[in-house]
Amino acid sequence: QAQLVESGGGMVQTGGSLRLSCAASGDTFSFYAMGWFRQAPGKDRDFVAAITWNGDTTYYADSVKGRFTISRDNAKNTVYLQMDGLKPEDTAVYYCAAVRDFSYSARYTRVYEYDYWGQGTQVTVSS
Repeated sequence: QAQLVESGGGMVQTGGSLRLSCAASGDTFSFYAMGWFRQAPGKDRDFVAAITWNGDTTYYADSVKGRFTISRDNAKNTVYLQMDGLKPEDTAVYYCAAVRDFSYSARYTRVYEYDYWGQGTQVTVSS
């Protein structure tokens, strides 16, 4: 069973950058495909990015493609979300999530597909 803890959120101006981290424990990290989601007040939790267990394949929501980069370091049991060119509409609580799958083409973009979630970290982008 995996436990996930996000960090790195904060407040930044439009066009700025933040790097989120998600530290995993409790199970073998490399057995899991990982994802990032976000939820703005009054809205559903939306997919942002996902990465396969070995980091070779990544997927992005259209709204963040070209601005955000997901990566992982299995030796450090950590997945990252580098966010560049931030916009006010990126303001949300960001969550990392894990699903046990070590296939090479695992593509999980729906909330219900993930088994484990972190507590979230707030990202606020001011205009």
